[in-house]
Amino acid sequence: MAEEAKGAEGGLEFHPMDQFIVKPLFGDGPVGMFTITNVTLWLALAVLCVYGLMVIGTSRRAIVPSRSQSIAELAYGFVYQMVEDVAGKDGVKYFPYIITLFLFIVFANFLGLIPMAFTTTSHIAVTAVLAMAVFLTVTILGFVLHGISFLKLFWISSAPLALRPILALIEVISYFVRPLSHSIRLAGNMMAGHAVIKVFAAFAAVLAISPFAVLAITAIYALEVLVSFIQAYVFAILTCVYLRDALHPHH
Repeated sequence: MAEEAKGAEGGLEFHPMDQFIVKPLFGDGPVGMFTITNVTLWLALAVLCVYGLMVIGTSRRAIVPSRSQSIAELAYGFVYQMVEDVAGKDGVKYFPYIITLFLFIVFANFLGLIPMAFTTTSHIAVTAVLAMAVFLTVTILGFVLHGISFLKLFWISSAPLALRPILALIEVISYFVRPLSHSIRLAGNMMAGHAVIKVFAAFAAVLAISPFAVLAITAIYALEVLVSFIQAYVFAILTCVYLRDALHPHH
């Protein structure tokens, strides 16, 4: 750490964004379309964690649950209630998709907090795929369920007639901005928190301020644990909101 933090002239030199570089898992060659990278590894680990909790952890269901079963049941109940409250009874049938999204993002965020790990959700390429999947799913679902009537989502019938075309244009723009805001919110929050931790970690190499830097790292790390959960919750609840619009496209 000290060697990284000290520059050629004895000053501090650190690169907080280097932790987000995508690198091949094997060898030092260029990253291609089919290259197995550090992103591949940590995405796979997040999937395995979801499988381990929801399948292996609940395989021996008992009246007195084990720790893994208790966590799985808490997650199930939490997300189910959220889907029912936000999307309504009609949205419950899409609950498996939303809980899968929620748990995947939670585990990806938490795995990124492990020292020397890679935070996959800090990359817009990952979060954009998740956001586009949600966007396309709810859009296709809306047209399948309602046909051309789905476009009522953009027509605010309660507004004055003269304002309706302008509001419709605003609604269309805001609708197509959804995947952008959905993905940037998650990636931006995860990247910012980890970059700040890296900056304070570099200052910890300076003896005079190392105690303050360590305290700051501890506080920010605790905050990042909370942010990791909150960002997964926000992503899931926004998915429920978009799902509700697809199920009931009216203002």
